[in-house]
Amino acid sequence: MDRPAPRVLESECLFSAIRARGPGGQNVNKVASAVRLSFSIPDSSLPEAIKQRLLALHDHRISSAGVIMIRADTRRSLEANRADALERLQALVEQVSTPVRARKATRPGRAARARRMEVKSARGQVKRLRGRVRTDD
Repeated sequence: MDRPAPRVLESECLFSAIRARGPGGQNVNKVASAVRLSFSIPDSSLPEAIKQRLLALHDHRISSAGVIMIRADTRRSLEANRADALERLQALVEQVSTPVRARKATRPGRAARARRMEVKSARGQVKRLRGRVRTDD
């Protein structure tokens, strides 16, 4: 049974409103509708195992101090961008919440080895037929 990923508490996130990038006229130039979310992994209430997996991720959004910085500016309103940033942070936590299972090394069975040898010998026969025609006198 898989346990659900822990929820990120909104109270542990620090939001700041910034100006969005790109074209958009007055709305972009005057209104700070983009959001920058800061989330400190070491100071959070997440379980220790998830904190370690988050810190081990090689993600450009995670600083060396363990702070996740997410910028959301795809929506026109501040509230929608704030919700988008929280969703993206939650998705990152859900990504690391299930540990990667270690691969168990296996060996090919007898039938698989026999099929492989049949394919190899058939291919060799095709290549042999491409050679010069020999006349045995």
